[in-house]
Amino acid sequence: MLGQDEIIARIERFNDNRGGGVAVEHRRGGYTLVLEATGAPIARLKPIDNGERMRILYWSYRNRWDDAGPLGGIFLPLDNALEFIAREPVFWIWT
Repeated sequence: MLGQDEIIARIERFNDNRGGGVAVEHRRGGYTLVLEATGAPIARLKPIDNGERMRILYWSYRNRWDDAGPLGGIFLPLDNALEFIAREPVFWIWT
């Protein structure tokens, strides 16, 4: 089981390895990633399976968090979820 501090540390380490620019906040049982410079929303990760996998959400045109997949949620291990967020343009529209 991944603890809150370990999840935040892994997200921050991933961010640092990619050159920084993203902040992470623990809110209401999940992790919100925002652009450091503006506070613009990037992604939200909601732990499932005791924190081993994450439900990935993006900030939609409806001004709310929506599932990232076209047919429902995408659920990936944390490292895979971060890679997915880094390479998919939908997460970077509002930044």
